[in-house]
Amino acid sequence: MAGSDFQRVKRLGRYLGRDRRRLTLTLVLLIPVAVAGAIQPLLVGQAIAVLRRVGGAANESVIPLFQGLDSTVAIRLIILMLLGSVLVRLALQGVQSFNIQAVGQRLTARIRKDLFAHAMSLSLRFHDRMPVGKLLTRLTSDVDALAEVFGSGAVGVLGDLVSLLVIAVSMLLIEWRLGLLLLVTQLPVTFVIVWLQRRYRKANYRVREELSQLNADFQENLQGLEVVQMFRREAVNGDRFQRTGLAYRSAVNGTIFFDSSISAFLEWVSLGAVALVLALGGWMVTSGAMGLGTLTTFILYSQRLFDPLRQMAERFTQIQGGLTAVERIGELLEEPLEIVDHGAASGSTFDSRGGSTVASTVGPTLLQNASSSPARGEVIFEDVDFAYRKDEPILRDLSFRIAPGEHVALVGPTGSGKTTVIRLLCRLYEPQRGRILLDGQDIRSLPLQELRRQLGVVLQDTFLFSGTVADNLRLDRPLDDQKLQEVCRDLGLDPLLGRLPEGLDTALRERGGNLSSGERQLLAVARVAIRNPTVLVMDEATAFMDPSTEATLQRDLDRLLNRRTAVVIAHRLATVEAADRILVLRRGSLIEQGTHLQLRASGGLYAELADLQERGLARL
Repeated sequence: MAGSDFQRVKRLGRYLGRDRRRLTLTLVLLIPVAVAGAIQPLLVGQAIAVLRRVGGAANESVIPLFQGLDSTVAIRLIILMLLGSVLVRLALQGVQSFNIQAVGQRLTARIRKDLFAHAMSLSLRFHDRMPVGKLLTRLTSDVDALAEVFGSGAVGVLGDLVSLLVIAVSMLLIEWRLGLLLLVTQLPVTFVIVWLQRRYRKANYRVREELSQLNADFQENLQGLEVVQMFRREAVNGDRFQRTGLAYRSAVNGTIFFDSSISAFLEWVSLGAVALVLALGGWMVTSGAMGLGTLTTFILYSQRLFDPLRQMAERFTQIQGGLTAVERIGELLEEPLEIVDHGAASGSTFDSRGGSTVASTVGPTLLQNASSSPARGEVIFEDVDFAYRKDEPILRDLSFRIAPGEHVALVGPTGSGKTTVIRLLCRLYEPQRGRILLDGQDIRSLPLQELRRQLGVVLQDTFLFSGTVADNLRLDRPLDDQKLQEVCRDLGLDPLLGRLPEGLDTALRERGGNLSSGERQLLAVARVAIRNPTVLVMDEATAFMDPSTEATLQRDLDRLLNRRTAVVIAHRLATVEAADRILVLRRGSLIEQGTHLQLRASGGLYAELADLQERGLARL
């Protein structure tokens, strides 16, 4: 565990490289801060020694600086030095605190940025098994805990170690016997603290896991609030959430126990050390072996000796929580990328065989370009096997070819693998066997940016981002308002935009909650059309549209589809009949293919599904 922690901390430590100057200044200031703190007990003891010498005590030791001075002058000088040490220490600690917090915040921002980028690059296979709430916990609270490790935690521990070293040297120089006695008591204290900290680490990992589950349950209930209310699941889900909350509380209680045990143990030991100093030092004072001023200095040192230990214990608790966060963040950053981009986008065009994606095709001539540009977009599946889980194959030895410009419909019962074909074509997943070709090139050898620029995907479940309608239409396209208005007019969006209060500038709520399902799907079709793709992939793109809206859009869709390859998951007979060819899937295998009339005449699975749908008993 320690080795892996060191490797992860070392790997994450590269984020601090840009703040090397701030960290160096902070570390340099540790020494004067420690010296300023250690000199204060010595000055208090010297004040008592000067006063005792005035009273005639002969065994009081006064440092040479105050020996030749009048007692009044010496006391005033001691007070000024004491005040100066306090002010200097406070000022230097202020500079340290500012630098530490600044470094911590910069560290947080950098790590969170990389975590977000890595999470966005991970395949859907990873996100299928990772609840959103758990991922959010790693991006938020775990990163905050990590920042504390590199900020106040780690630097604070170094400061405490420097303070301990300065105090130890000071005690040994003033009275080595009492100093050695106090330092020996630190050995068993250190062993006990380390043991308790290891137990705390395990308890804190459980806290993080339970917090992740708590966030996951909360997020799931919020997303499914409509279903929860309609099916009156409030009480059932509330009981489930309460059980998760109780598990989290139990885990937190475990960390509280070990944390309070460390604090209580240190308090008892510090009181015992003070009592030991009083007993032994009192005997030495009465026997004349040591002055009262020196004893006072040691009493103050014995208290201050445990202050760094107490702070180190608190910071170690903080660090243990941070190391747990390092472990969890490291697990996420070490998650391998299944979908690897083998090249960067090299320009505005795909290649000599691919479709052009230059921005100049976006504008009022979009639909005209669709019909005049040469047809491209050959899609080939060669012996493709795929499974989400090893024991549940979805596609088995699937092979087919879609010619450039051909419109193909995928038909089959639920679970036959239709959506999986689209996901593999878009390279959201990788097949376990076989390959997929786009215009003769394996899609794994193409830059992801270019591949997905060639594919225009409209899913049945449309996702819209919060922002304006224009933002959701543009996405990554640098398109000015005038051209966007022209494209929307070409696509027949004027009636929809006219119903919105501010047209293209209308703000959308989360997931487009202030639009109907049909309106969201209309915008999804439009933002794909704006990109002028080579291959259109549609999962019943007009499923949620009313007949009038669908009729308005269908005319432009026909022009958009002209001379373009189209892969359509179809559930309605009218859509299927219009396809050039129909591929019928069952249990991940291609069992039939042909035109609508050919498949009806063959009397196979497609004919059965078509007959059932005509009677209103099934969907294709």
